[in-house]
Amino acid sequence: MYVTARNLFHVIAVSLAAQGSLAEEGQTALEIVDLTTEENRSLALEDYQWKNRLLVVMADTGNDPRYTEQLDLLKERADQLVERDVIVLQDTDPSAESRLRSTLRPRGFAIVLVGKDGQIRLRKPFPWSVREIGRAIDKSPLRQQELRRGG
Repeated sequence: MYVTARNLFHVIAVSLAAQGSLAEEGQTALEIVDLTTEENRSLALEDYQWKNRLLVVMADTGNDPRYTEQLDLLKERADQLVERDVIVLQDTDPSAESRLRSTLRPRGFAIVLVGKDGQIRLRKPFPWSVREIGRAIDKSPLRQQELRRGG
């Protein structure tokens, strides 16, 4: 099967779920949303507010080495993102003119972590490991509350 960089995120999530490599029973696969599709171009940060944390991964092309490295890093520990209620939004096509690309205005490659409150928690112009992303999430007051409640 031929896999393009554009749909690699989806392939990763599906294959991880099929292999049962996500942590505990009952967990679902890491949700990946392609912002360049017609139905997803108009998605906004508010659409996920108070439900999920977002990790937005953007590049000018799916062939950007930083983009593919970020995919590999996410694949290695997808279960830790699921555990923290993270949904990954990806956009590798500036010409698709997604609403989030207009809002976040990346310059080339960027990852943006958005809290459940809709606030941008961090921006990075280079790939970050899930461990580092998890630490950034775990420092937030809302995540601290979730951990105290056992969630």
